[in-house]
Amino acid sequence: MKFAEDHNTSRYKITGYDNTSIGINGIAHNQSLVLSPMELIKDWSPKNYSLLEAVHLDPFYELNAEIILLGTGQIQLFPQNEILRRFAKEQIGFEIMDTQAACRTFNILMAEGRNVVAGLFIE
Repeated sequence: MKFAEDHNTSRYKITGYDNTSIGINGIAHNQSLVLSPMELIKDWSPKNYSLLEAVHLDPFYELNAEIILLGTGQIQLFPQNEILRRFAKEQIGFEIMDTQAACRTFNILMAEGRNVVAGLFIE
């Protein structure tokens, strides 16, 4: 078996996920959250995807996101046009996918040294 040394300096990494929780640094979280390699916002409003509005995207931009991931729960759902317009206006790359795919993508982009910010819904 080969081992590789991990040189990642990030404070937060997704260590597990399922349909009811997301593990961050080995601690399970059962609510919607915003995550970057250096920040964790556990009390992110909205609490579920159906309540998402453009104003809820402010933390993504405050964290200087290079890429935004939006994990919409167990299935991929596309947001309102107002939210899509805001993503386009800010000229930051974004991807919308189910939460498990967003978790996998977050870790890959983070390992590449990208400033990725993910909004992850548990539904």
